[in-house]
Amino acid sequence: MDQPTPPVSSWLEVDVDLGFALFFLLILCLFLVVTIVRCAQTVVDPYGAISTSTYQEEQINN
Repeated sequence: MDQPTPPVSSWLEVDVDLGFALFFLLILCLFLVVTIVRCAQTVVDPYGAISTSTYQEEQINN
C-alpha cells in the first residue's frame, strides 16, 4: 500500500529546541567567519589597523 504523503506545511514545522540550536549554530558560524577574516587581514597588513601615533616616537616637551 502507498503511504500517504504529509502536507507541505508539515515540512516547514521545526521543533523549537532544534530551531534555537540551528539559530545559535548559524550565529556561531558567522562570528567564526568574521574572526577568520579579521585575523587574515591582520596577518596580511599588521600595521594597517594601528594609528601612526601609536608606534611613532612622540615629542615630549618639559
